[in-house]
Order: sequence, then structure tokens, then C-alpha cells
Amino acid sequence: MVDTQTVLVWILLGFLITCAVASMITKNLLTTVLIFMSYSLVMTIIWIVLESPDLAGTEAAVGAGVTTILFFITLKKIGALHTNKKGKKKKLKEGEENE
Repeated sequence: MVDTQTVLVWILLGFLITCAVASMITKNLLTTVLIFMSYSLVMTIIWIVLESPDLAGTEAAVGAGVTTILFFITLKKIGALHTNKKGKKKKLKEGEENE
């Protein structure tokens, strides 16, 4: 007979594989960072279930925390995060001239 902890671990491992495949397939960088963050959070849960709180804390702090923040800063610096504020000019369509 299978206990509930084993079923939970198998479900979480399936989700980890899904996240890994999805991050390879996805073309959008922001989506890839969010998938990576969810991967780290699931790994944190797995470490908690396996009764290893020191690894869970490290994974949460480094994997889901610091690394995600660094990825967001990198995306902002390379211009992959587009913000449309009212004060900014919109991109000109082809054929329009700058006035």
C-alpha cells in the first residue's frame, strides 16, 4: 500500500519534470524566469517533505529568492521587460516620420 507522502513526492517530481520541459520550450524570457522560480519553490517543498529543513531554507533563499531577483534585474537591463507608461513615446510604425 502506498502512503500519501510517497504520492505527494511523485506528484511534485512530475511537476519538476514539467517545469524543466516548459522552461526549455518557452520562448519568452520572463515566462522562463517564472517557471524557474516555481521549479525552485517545488524543490523547497520536496526538501521539506524529505525532512531536510536546512536544504529547504537554502533552496528557498537562493533558488527562488536571490536568483530570481538577479534574473529580473538582468531582464530589465537587457530590455526584455517592456513598460508602457503614459509619459513615454510609443514606437513609430513603419512609414511614419518623427515630428
